[in-house]
Amino acid sequence: MKKRQSGLNLRMLFFVLLFSGIFPSGPLVMADETEALKKEVETLKKQVNDLGGRLDKAEIHTATDKLSLGYELKTTAWSIHQDDALMAPSALVNGFFVNYDGTPFGGFNGATLNQFQTALANMAMGGMIPPAEKYDADNDILYTSRFRMNLKSKVNDNLNFMGRLSAYKVWGDSTGVNFNHGSMSDVSLDGTTASVPRGDTVHLERAYMNYKNEIGAVPYNFSLGRRPSTEGPPLEYGVNALEGGSPFGAVINWQFDGASLNFDLEDVTGVPGASFKLCYGVGFESDYGNSGSMSSNPQVEDVHLMGFISELYNNDMTSLGLMYAYAPGLTDGFAGTTVMPFIVSKADMNRDGLSEYYFEPNSGGYISRMEPSENIGDWQAASLLLRTSLEKLSGTHLFLSSSWSNTNPSKVSEMPFYEMMGMGLLSSNGDLETHDGYSVYTGCQIPMPGSGKLGLEYNWGSKYWFNFTGAEDSLAGSKLAARGQVFETYYHQPVVGDHFFLTAGGRYYDYDYTGSGNPLGAPVKISDVMSTDALFPVTDTVWDIYLSATMKF
Repeated sequence: MKKRQSGLNLRMLFFVLLFSGIFPSGPLVMADETEALKKEVETLKKQVNDLGGRLDKAEIHTATDKLSLGYELKTTAWSIHQDDALMAPSALVNGFFVNYDGTPFGGFNGATLNQFQTALANMAMGGMIPPAEKYDADNDILYTSRFRMNLKSKVNDNLNFMGRLSAYKVWGDSTGVNFNHGSMSDVSLDGTTASVPRGDTVHLERAYMNYKNEIGAVPYNFSLGRRPSTEGPPLEYGVNALEGGSPFGAVINWQFDGASLNFDLEDVTGVPGASFKLCYGVGFESDYGNSGSMSSNPQVEDVHLMGFISELYNNDMTSLGLMYAYAPGLTDGFAGTTVMPFIVSKADMNRDGLSEYYFEPNSGGYISRMEPSENIGDWQAASLLLRTSLEKLSGTHLFLSSSWSNTNPSKVSEMPFYEMMGMGLLSSNGDLETHDGYSVYTGCQIPMPGSGKLGLEYNWGSKYWFNFTGAEDSLAGSKLAARGQVFETYYHQPVVGDHFFLTAGGRYYDYDYTGSGNPLGAPVKISDVMSTDALFPVTDTVWDIYLSATMKF
């Protein structure tokens, strides 16, 4: 501010001199002298204004060198249609909410775990579990608005800061808490708050510092804070933006806090673009804000994630990357809030030494705070991503991602509802077995007349495929978490370059197994779903279309 004040002081000095009598004034001044004085005043005034303008520009330049802001507003119209969704018949659901009387169907309120599981097994053996009922669910039109503020600050050539604030809401809804239909995205979690609609509250999506330096001839950078872990490669094509995050989008599209250490190995290895990044994050902190936080022997341990991302080759036309992630001691959920359709509790009300289960419909729509009850096993995943641009086809972009996941369950969940079903990490009925899952994600983007871009994408996930992609911008659910196949096409049309563009697109989801994106319970083939598998709605096929307008500056 000193430079600007100096400009103002010159102006003040001029007017003090003018009115203090140092400059001649009054009726004694001759006409020609008055005219000359006016010209001199105008000249001085112009010089002062020019000086002030130069100082203002210098001040603005200094400020923007320290901090720059960018804004983004995306408004989308959605039309979402679920065909042949499956739901347990009301007779079975209502059967949970009466006193236990030993009958094989219904009447589970007050039953012990053994009584419940015995009755359920007898129902299955006797063919008394009815099939789930089918229905269609349509939302013909739904609007959303997402606002983002991007912050950048450069301290010097070695140190900078990046941040992003985000608010994402459905038109006509600012509750911030969803009714739970069985999806992780229905729970307000740390990993998704800024990336899926959560009312009109502004959330911190990213905030991290980045320090650059060299060890010998090897450049490195160290980063710490809330990570750039959403919309990573190859999702940049679909969102019409530069690469948005570090983790590969096929495995992780999820907000978290942590650190990374990246080494630039191009000069050392002679391989174009070669790099290796070590990654660390915290998925759940058990000893703060939870029911067991003050316990001397907390039942649930923290969840830490670790892994690496390596650019094996990148010549700006073709790139090949490898990512690996590992999360030991994964929990049966994360802290969050939701509205459960019914509440299950466990207590020894009759004091016989055995806990009974009690069921209560949540007819008032009360908000529940969720938190994990147990560490249920280990998860790991790896992904190989190939991207290339074809100059002979006017810069058409192609990508192919192949991914693997592994779940190694160790315990059954102790949340009452999941415990009665014997659910653990991708397991049910107490069967704790290790499973491998697989996924393929491929697509292309083709330049079109008028600077348009046409995109075609396809992905498939196997029965035991599991990833963390709940922050994907899709109201029908993360397509990359699907245990089945998804087709998508989109078209980007610039209006004012990349500062304002329109996008039209559609997706078709064809699920093969239940529980896509959910770590709890063994996946069940959609054609084999019984009503006990459909206490939460089970999706068979979904299609949606969307039209969005995005402004960035």
